[in-house]
Amino acid sequence: MNLAQSSQPLPLPNSAQFNEEDEGGLDLGQVLGAINRSKFLIAGITTVIACAALIKAHTETPVYQASFEILTEPVTVETEVISSVPETLSNRQEATGTVDETKIKVLQSPRVLEPIAEKLKSKYPDISYGQINSGLSIKTNEPNILAISYSDPNPELIQDVLDLVSEAFLKYSLDERQADVRRGIKFVDEQLPTLRKRVDSLQEDLQKIRQKNNLVNPETKGQKLSEQISIFEQELINNQLQLDEARALYTQLQRELRQQSAESAVASTLSENSRYQNILAQLQEIDTQIAQQSVLFLENSLEMRVLEEQRQRLLPLLRREGERVSREAAVHIRELEVRNQALSQSLERLNQEVKQLSAVIRDYTDIQRELQIATDNLNQFLTTREALRIDAAQKQTPWELLVPISEPKASVTSLKNNLVLGTILGLLLGVGAALVVDQLRNVIHTPKQVKEITRLPLLGVIPFEKELGEFSPAEASIVIVQLTSDNSELRNGHQSPQYNTIPFFESFRSLNTNIRLLGIDNPIRSLVISSAMPKEGKSTVAVHLAQAAATMGQRVLIVDTDLRNPSLHQRTAVMNMYGLAEVISTDSGLENAIQQSPVEENLFVLTTGQTPLDSIRLLASQKMQDLMEKLQAAFDLVIYDAPTLLGFADASLLAAHANGILLVAGLGKLKRSLLEQALDEIKVSGTPVLGVVANGTGTRRFFGNSEKLLPTSQYKMPNSLNLYQREKENHPVTPES
Repeated sequence: MNLAQSSQPLPLPNSAQFNEEDEGGLDLGQVLGAINRSKFLIAGITTVIACAALIKAHTETPVYQASFEILTEPVTVETEVISSVPETLSNRQEATGTVDETKIKVLQSPRVLEPIAEKLKSKYPDISYGQINSGLSIKTNEPNILAISYSDPNPELIQDVLDLVSEAFLKYSLDERQADVRRGIKFVDEQLPTLRKRVDSLQEDLQKIRQKNNLVNPETKGQKLSEQISIFEQELINNQLQLDEARALYTQLQRELRQQSAESAVASTLSENSRYQNILAQLQEIDTQIAQQSVLFLENSLEMRVLEEQRQRLLPLLRREGERVSREAAVHIRELEVRNQALSQSLERLNQEVKQLSAVIRDYTDIQRELQIATDNLNQFLTTREALRIDAAQKQTPWELLVPISEPKASVTSLKNNLVLGTILGLLLGVGAALVVDQLRNVIHTPKQVKEITRLPLLGVIPFEKELGEFSPAEASIVIVQLTSDNSELRNGHQSPQYNTIPFFESFRSLNTNIRLLGIDNPIRSLVISSAMPKEGKSTVAVHLAQAAATMGQRVLIVDTDLRNPSLHQRTAVMNMYGLAEVISTDSGLENAIQQSPVEENLFVLTTGQTPLDSIRLLASQKMQDLMEKLQAAFDLVIYDAPTLLGFADASLLAAHANGILLVAGLGKLKRSLLEQALDEIKVSGTPVLGVVANGTGTRRFFGNSEKLLPTSQYKMPNSLNLYQREKENHPVTPES
């Protein structure tokens, strides 16, 4: 890439685009994550509430309970006798003793329990319907069995209440049955006159139809009419066929009689007439004789004249016989026409009768159907009335006391109930408190949240390496490189079919690969790494991304552009005596400022140098832009470690002359509002964004097997690290992340 091409940042074909659409709904994973992060708070609240519930259970007054059971469908001799009679209440399936929720509510209503309270007032003046109802429990654990229990601190009151309740319930069952029977009989008696009147009216209507139309059964008459119509229709068809045939014969006869030749007459339909055929045969014989004699005699000879006279006498006879046959054919045609007309009139009359009969049959059927329904209803009501009268004679209570009243015992369920309810309440309060605390903190914890908030490509997920905290920033870089080199030797030597990897460093390799894939058409030669706030690990990401790219064969330069708080020299074990500030502010050569990393030959470092008074002016200068062009042309990849986005414009200035900015989000540290504010600033400034990196995830499900780090003494540190240690003592700098 030449300097002209690098003077302006090239647009990336896969560059990130902001999407302002927001996903709605509840994120179950986010809720579970919040619960997991606050598990100690939840456990504490649950324990406190459960203990309070136990204390309350031990200190409160003991509650006694007694119970009994009632069979709602007893089998007695009286019941068996009544059940053998059809249509009785005891014999019908719908009238069994099954108790539903409605009946239980009736049993607990004031109509049943209020008299019990009145009877107990003489012994317990303060008792009321409400007290009895609150302590009374009615359940149907099994079909046709009522389980009644009563709870109260006074055992004697429990015994008295249950005695009266059992009597009241048994009496209620008998009263309810008798009341139902009486209401049923009254209803049937009220409906019977109307039903009888309806049956009589329909029978009268049926009788009027029969008398008016002079028939007993309209359907039978209809069948007869249908048979007659079928016969007449068949005769009409046959007569029409004969008429058509006679007309055809007559037409042909007239046509042939008009012809005068003997051959035509022979071939005509008159061949069946014997008389006509005899005359015709004589005529043909004379014609034959004339033909024979014409050979011997002259035309005027006596023999020829005699034959001609005979022929002339036969022709009128033949013509008159043909006319007679024609007249007979015409008479036959007229007879068939008269018969055809008579058959048509008969069919029309029969069809008219069928139409009239159809209306009669419809009325007759409707009345007969209504009469059948009314008769069935009347018979059913009469049968039901007799069955109800049999039921009314039953005096034994329909319900029976199955299990007698037990002795009042102290309830042990209150302790268990309080413990269970306390635990459940504690869990609910703890989860609620955890969700509230997590919402108030508003901190991003997972890569998924980062991706949902930014709507940018998630280029990398950096795991949290607890062991690296034991090393200084420079030592951590050296340790990672040494472990990576060892793993490379193992892979090249084929000593292990499945070698261990360092998730921390492998994540940076994956990040570098994703960045390179972004610029397939226009390779990414420079990028700016920044974050919304300090302590998010942007400098750590910058250093280890540069190391990963260098180990993958690229010549990489990492530039420390955080002139206010430089820390790159601490992480790369190089000196910070001469750097970026001197290169821009003076005409010093760039070669003296760029240092090669002591741990990676393809990695070069440009530190800040002596911090200037106005860093923003230095970064916005033309010399800085020219320097970025030279660096981009000289190295395969240039990484700028820039200050944070919020509060500083340094990253936006640098990203305007690079291929884009890589945004680092520290999980468990960064608040959602700050990240959204940083994204707004990027959007306003128009800064190209390559993607986002989630730093510090606590899960390793993104990676394979990991290799544990050894103690510090197990790694070899270069001599340059000692010089770096001495410089750090002389120039202490607080690391950003």
